[in-house]
This record gives sequence, structure tokens and C-alpha cells, in this order.
Amino acid sequence: MSLRPVGVVRSTVQEPFLVSGRDGISMREGPETSRDHVRSVKEAASEIVIDENRIALLDGIEEYSHITVLYWGHKVPEESRSVDRVHPMGRTDIPKTGIFSTCSPARPNPVLATVVGLHARRGNVLEVTGLDAVDGSPVIDIKPYVPAQYPNGDVRVPAWMEGLMNEVDKRCA
Repeated sequence: MSLRPVGVVRSTVQEPFLVSGRDGISMREGPETSRDHVRSVKEAASEIVIDENRIALLDGIEEYSHITVLYWGHKVPEESRSVDRVHPMGRTDIPKTGIFSTCSPARPNPVLATVVGLHARRGNVLEVTGLDAVDGSPVIDIKPYVPAQYPNGDVRVPAWMEGLMNEVDKRCA
């Protein structure tokens, strides 16, 4: 299998918020990585720069309000790719769970996906909000976000995930 990036992320995020190692993940230390700061970065504008020779891939994209960005977690260390279970978000108050049950960047293949707001297109550059990718992250693919393709009823998530999402929502209110 061979993946080739179609572009790159340009953002103010220089290092991942989560640090991962053989023992799991934890939140990076320091005020610039507090949960409130992490949320404010997700709300900040960033850019996706598509390779000039691939600009035709963007035709019609500006008609969408949201897109799904698939990118490579290029700063996820190799040893983190063998982690099987983690405390979600490094929170030891939440029991360890399998990597595929989390949104953790510590994955066998650090393919990460985020739905972002699309605000503008300038040639080969997309201005977006909600992208928590590290500056320089290779973009693997972009897909339009079409709500009808996703279930909106009878969706089930674990209580710990619902709790984490409620915490984020309260901080943003």
C-alpha cells in the first residue's frame, strides 16, 4: 500500500497536544496545552494547502460548508504505534480502552480525520476552522461532509466519551 499526500496543513499548532509512548498517552504539560487552549486552537483558522499540480481536485469544494480532512499524524512516534490500550485523553479517571475505541493519535497507522468548517478557497488553499492538526501534517484526502451519509438517530457512544464531549461543550459555552 502506498499513500501520497495531496497537500499540507498550515496552522499555529507546532506540537501534538497528546504525548504518547509505550505506556499510553497523556496531555502535554504547560499552559499552552491546557484543555481550554486545545479547544481554542480547534476554533482558530488554519489552512490546507493542496499541491499546485492537484488543484483540479478542489473544483466545487467551496459549495460545501464542511469537509472531512484525513491527514497523517507525522509527529506520532514509532513506539506509540504499538500501543494497544490507553486512558482516553490521558485521563486516568477513565478506564483504559482499546485504541480503536478512541480518537487517540497513537494508532498503528496514524491516519487522523476531522470534520472542519470550510470558510474560503483561494486557489489551492482552503481556509478552515476546527482542524487540530499539527503544522506540516501531510493531507491524505479531503471529502465533502454530507450529513445524510451519517446516522443521526440511534447513535450510541460510551458514557466516558459523552462525558468528555460535554466537558468540551461546557468550556465553549
